[in-house]
Amino acid sequence: MTPVVLIAEELAPAALDVLAFDFDVRHVDGTDRSALLRVLPEADALIVRSATQVDAEAFAAASRLKVVARAGVGLDNVDVMAATSRGVMVVNAPTSNIVSAAEQAIALLLSVARNTASASAALKRGEWKRSRYTGVELQGKIVGVVGLGRIGVLFAQRMAAFGTRLIAYDPYIQPARAAQLGVRLVGLDELLRESDFISVHLPRTPETLGMIGEKELATVKPGVRIINAARGGLIDEQALADALAEGRVAGAGLDVFVTEPATSSPLFGFDNVVVTPHLGASTVEAQDKAGLAVARSVKLALQGEFVPDAVNVQAGGVVDEDVRPLLGLTERLGKVFTAVAGGIAAGVTVEVRGQIVSHEVAVLKLAATKGLFASVVEERVTYVNAPQIAADRGVEVELFVDREASEHDNLVTVRGALPDGRSVSVAGTVAVAGGREIRKLTRLDEFELELGAGGVLLFFRYADRPGMVGRIGSILGQSGVNIAAMQVARREAGGEALMALTVDSSVDAELLSTVAEAIGSARGSIVDLREE
Repeated sequence: MTPVVLIAEELAPAALDVLAFDFDVRHVDGTDRSALLRVLPEADALIVRSATQVDAEAFAAASRLKVVARAGVGLDNVDVMAATSRGVMVVNAPTSNIVSAAEQAIALLLSVARNTASASAALKRGEWKRSRYTGVELQGKIVGVVGLGRIGVLFAQRMAAFGTRLIAYDPYIQPARAAQLGVRLVGLDELLRESDFISVHLPRTPETLGMIGEKELATVKPGVRIINAARGGLIDEQALADALAEGRVAGAGLDVFVTEPATSSPLFGFDNVVVTPHLGASTVEAQDKAGLAVARSVKLALQGEFVPDAVNVQAGGVVDEDVRPLLGLTERLGKVFTAVAGGIAAGVTVEVRGQIVSHEVAVLKLAATKGLFASVVEERVTYVNAPQIAADRGVEVELFVDREASEHDNLVTVRGALPDGRSVSVAGTVAVAGGREIRKLTRLDEFELELGAGGVLLFFRYADRPGMVGRIGSILGQSGVNIAAMQVARREAGGEALMALTVDSSVDAELLSTVAEAIGSARGSIVDLREE
């Protein structure tokens, strides 16, 4: 029987051509729920964009479904967990819009620099007032790039052609890699002080949300122009409006907003602000690339071949059953490493010890690499693209195996040295209790732990002295954050101590900083290990 590929939304003709010869291609209006559910039982593959909801109900109806493809970057409308539980592969097109997104940021920057949008609107009203819309040149200006992921790199490469000087803030890229790009790495404070233009290219995480707020905008170079075509909420919109009103910021261009759709904002009243309704991926080319990419992935999946853009490939049957429980643990160890380090090491070693090494455990290096970058890059990190992301950022990940185990039957450790000389390591194991597999953190650097590797975790280092537990509990309690578990470890009485907590809700960067300051900690770390 010829496999059926169900197209639920408009797809580029070239993408349809990829599928037409080998498969029975059928069409349905994915927004018509009853029609979708009626034909899903016949589908071997489903291709959607953003309007079709592919949830647990849809998967339950699709008994033959082998792959769901989202012709775009995000997966907000696809229940990946439900797909994985039913053995359905999920693919998307993670790089289809990166050029379009970079060009959108540049378009906003140029429009803000030359007052293009407001001048156009004025001329259409019959006003010819050239002097009012005098702009600035880019040549010789300092452009600050916040985040050197794939889109940030494309943006920087294109801005270099304008004769600008490029600086960047990104603690997760090696200086040598930045130097290859012609970019000088600096701290965020220095970037804010020196830049004539600032463009933000970061993922939206608890630590980046509101990253540029009132405090940061108070330190910017007078006359700076700020661009955000990445994620809404990275820049505090009210704080930016205040800075514009005071004249500290000369202009801004935004394609994204903290709440979307956004039909009102304190920024909309400024002539020197250019706003667009999240058009980063809205080009013919990006849409065509997305359609072609997922069509090829669907074809590979239905032919039983390797699929480069599978986001839940870890559910495949190639991983040994004894190794499988360590996948989730190792990915979490990578996330904890990055959060605690506050940056990425030039080299990371994934150590696997115990009888488990009698099996093939190379996939654990992939799991750790995925965790290392999951919260710090714009694109969705998968088991497939994680090695390339590491290579792009100059990070080498190695695997070390040893049949001898210590206090645990099997132990995984992620270890690395940072550019500033610090060494960071985090270890964990999977224990069985009551028939359930429990992921546990067993060590952070030299501190022994016995903490579940799940939920929202906070880590603080401080000088061991009375009253610290009470201070933390009081601050978190006053902020409505409930502590689910807490563990304190120390080297010796009065020496350095580590406090690790599991809390029931997200904690933003401001609250994290408040707690750290209250206990005299240089910095706190937060890592969200909740299931996506």
